Formats: sequence, structure tokens, C-alpha cells
Amino acid sequence: MENELLDLWAAKRKGVLFITHDLDEAISMSDRVVVLSAGPGTHPIGEFAIDLPRPRDVAEIRSHLRFVELHAQIWGVLCEEVLKGYQQQLKPAVAE
Repeated sequence: MENELLDLWAAKRKGVLFITHDLDEAISMSDRVVVLSAGPGTHPIGEFAIDLPRPRDVAEIRSHLRFVELHAQIWGVLCEEVLKGYQQQLKPAVAE
């Protein structure tokens, strides 16, 4: 499915806003990744240009050295937000 979407994009060259929780998917399919803070009050906390060569095969690009570098950079920002999100889920619900 991911490669199909990339093929459609390459043929039509239209802008696409793709929202995902999968970092590998975000890097392999995008030209830019914007990292959002944990909610509530979500806001952008990082933006990364994805300079991987095109055309891309989603399965193959993940072994590319630059992909690994980008993953480490983005995860460095995203990791803390993931942990905040887990903490928010663990908080007991306040009785109304």
C-alpha cells in the first residue's frame, strides 16, 4: 500500500498530508516530517527534511544509511513525547 501511494504521488505530483504514528513509515514516504508534542495542547516540536533519493521502495529504503541517521535524529525528539503520552494514559481518571 505504501509503495502504491508513492507511485500515485509520483504520477500526480500533488501535495499530500500524511498523519501517522509510525516513524519508519513517516520517514520512508515523506519529504518532510513534523513531530508534534504530546497532547493536550499539541504543537510542533521538530521539523526534519527527508533527503532520501526518489523513487523509493519503502521496504528497501529502510536499510539506507541516511534513513538510519534520520530515524535516530527524529527519535531523539520523539522519544520524550512518547513517554509523556504513556504517563498521561497511566494517570487515574478524576471522578466528576
